[in-house]
Amino acid sequence: MSPEATEPPLLREEQDGVLLLTLNRPDVRNAVDLPLAEAMAAALDHLDAEPSLSVGIVTGAGRGFCAGMDLKAFAQTGKRPWAGDRGFAGIVRRASRKPLIAAIEGFAVAGGLEIALACDLIVAAKGTKIGIPEAKRSLVAAGGALRRLPRLLPPPLALELALTGELITADRAYELGAINRLTEPGQAVAAARELAAAIAANGPLALIAAKQIVQQQWSWSDAEFWDRQAAIADPVMTSEDAREGARAFTEKREPRWQGR
Repeated sequence: MSPEATEPPLLREEQDGVLLLTLNRPDVRNAVDLPLAEAMAAALDHLDAEPSLSVGIVTGAGRGFCAGMDLKAFAQTGKRPWAGDRGFAGIVRRASRKPLIAAIEGFAVAGGLEIALACDLIVAAKGTKIGIPEAKRSLVAAGGALRRLPRLLPPPLALELALTGELITADRAYELGAINRLTEPGQAVAAARELAAAIAANGPLALIAAKQIVQQQWSWSDAEFWDRQAAIADPVMTSEDAREGARAFTEKREPRWQGR
């Protein structure tokens, strides 16, 4: 029996309010099959439901982040790696309500890049290759890259990547503002943990609201922005945590969040 058959496809680790999720199929470049997609969906359900968790990190085991869909597994079983309304890999159509950080090393290509793009922030090691090479196989990057990449990269470059299927380095993406932190090789998870700690120190209700507003405001008109924002932000502004934050500031101490 192969080691992969006995190991879970997704590893979980909880520490200091952060849930670390590791794609754990290194023998196939962490390609996504149905069990991995279902495990990811279940892990995001847990992140959303667990009050002690504020932030998630997604990374990959072995030499790279993820090479996308496991075509061999799909050919053998006919089962697409989709999990309910969360979509491909259990994440690209609906990720978590709480902030997510992708920590990528080596490569994040095709559906692998789409997993990273489904996260809110990206930390990448220097030299990491990213791209959507689907067109080289007469396929379409239908897991969100064609929507999200043009919002992170200059649209002409995003279209060039989609049409040529060529890859770029994380270094170039960082220079263009598409990546939040650029690290030395092997340090992406450590840097993501530092970023996650800075986020997890803040009010959990505020984190969820800020993410929701930033994500949804793309479809709001200027006329409706303030009302829609208020519907999300006002309950946070009148919460017990908001009063605790103000008290902690005036008393010069660390806040004690309750999530209510």
